[in-house]
Amino acid sequence: MLWTPDGAAGARALILMGHGGGQHKMAPGITVRARRFAAECGFAVVAVDVTGHGDRPRDEEFDRIATEHQARMDAGEDLASLIADFQALVAGPTVVEWRAVLDAVQKLDHVGAGPVGYWGLSLGCGLGVPFVAAEPRVRAAVLGLAGAVVSAETAARITVPVEFLVQWDDERVPRAESLALFDAFASTQKTLHANPGKHGDIPAFELDSTVRFFARHLG
Repeated sequence: MLWTPDGAAGARALILMGHGGGQHKMAPGITVRARRFAAECGFAVVAVDVTGHGDRPRDEEFDRIATEHQARMDAGEDLASLIADFQALVAGPTVVEWRAVLDAVQKLDHVGAGPVGYWGLSLGCGLGVPFVAAEPRVRAAVLGLAGAVVSAETAARITVPVEFLVQWDDERVPRAESLALFDAFASTQKTLHANPGKHGDIPAFELDSTVRFFARHLG
C-alpha cells in the first residue's frame, strides 16, 4: 500500500512502515499514522505484508511458530527463543523485499529519491532493526516494543536518529530486554519514550511525537 498527499508531484520523503505480529499492511495503526504523515508532512508512506500475514500465502513454519507463541504466552512462559526462531526465519528475506519495495516506489515521479524513514513496533521493530542496519537510505527510525534477544549486535550498526518506545508493564517483552536494545543502538541521537501500560497500550500522544520526529529529520 502506498499513501501520498493529495496532488503529490515531485520528490518527497518516504517512510516504510512495518506492521506488528498478527496484523497487516492496512492495520488501523498503520493507516492512521500513514495518513497523518502524508497529510501533515507531505511524505509518501509504504507498507507491505510480512510473510504469513495479510494477503501473503500461508507459511507452514510461520504457522507453527505462531501457534506455539500463543500457547507459551497463555502459559506465561518465556518467549525469547521462539521470537529468535521467527526472526531468523523471516528477517533476511524481509530485508531483501523491503529494499526492493524502496527501489520500486522511489522510481515513481510523485515519490522520487528523497530521504527515507522507518517506523515499526513489536514485530515491525524486530524486522526493522536488521533493515535499518542494512539500508543506507534510511535516515531516521521509530522503533520499540521489542528486545535485544537477537538484535543487539545488529542494533550496534545503527547510527541514525532513533525514537524508541517502551511499555513499562509489557507482558510480552521483558523491560530489561527493551532497555538493552535501546542501549545497543550506536546512534548519537536516540530518545527513549517509556510509558506505563501493557504491550498494546501506547498513548495516543506518542503519534504526535512521531510526526514531529520524522518532520525534524526528514523534512
